[in-house]
Amino acid sequence: MGTPARKVLGIALAAAAACILIGFYIVSYVVAGPAPVRPPEAAGEARAVDLTLQTVASLGERYQNPSWVSYLVRDGHGVWRHSTVFTVPAHATVHVTVYQYDGASGLRNPFFARPQGVDGGVIQVDGKTTDTINPDDASHTFAIAALGLVVPLPGVADDAENQCDSAPCGLDKAHRTITFTFHTGKAGHYRWQCFVPCAAGFIDGFGGAMQSLGYMDGFLNVV
Repeated sequence: MGTPARKVLGIALAAAAACILIGFYIVSYVVAGPAPVRPPEAAGEARAVDLTLQTVASLGERYQNPSWVSYLVRDGHGVWRHSTVFTVPAHATVHVTVYQYDGASGLRNPFFARPQGVDGGVIQVDGKTTDTINPDDASHTFAIAALGLVVPLPGVADDAENQCDSAPCGLDKAHRTITFTFHTGKAGHYRWQCFVPCAAGFIDGFGGAMQSLGYMDGFLNVV
């Protein structure tokens, strides 16, 4: 075999090896995902948990992809963690609180402006009960299609004072507080995601953080 042919073969083998390694990495990440967070049990309730989240416009320099929009979750020790994989009990009540620090992007489909799959068909926004929001006011959604769950999250006003510029954000920063309750059924591995095109700098707002585990989508492990 001549030298050019050996070079071509060597390049081909190296490329194949790289593809295999990348494939193993992707499969491992999709199957395992970010480290799951188990929310604390709700006080005084049997088989109930409190899931507390926050959404931020940009993570900040302490995180990978600092300019990306993202969710964070508070663990059982009260520490905010950059993870979108949550483990909750089967056949349980899940009380969710979302502290929403990002501005509005607006929904492409107003169908997602109405809460679905939550107790009473309503959510509480800054302490007020509502069964819908203005589609233009949506910043993100928390949606689990397999469970029929859709919750729109209204954004912070553009002219709000003291806005948060990096995660994790404290309650002294401008935010909206959204609370709701839903119920899990049988055990399973359920994908959740945001349906608001909020990935600035990507085509139609659906690249980057919108298609990456650990940012605008993740998994709910029901066990």
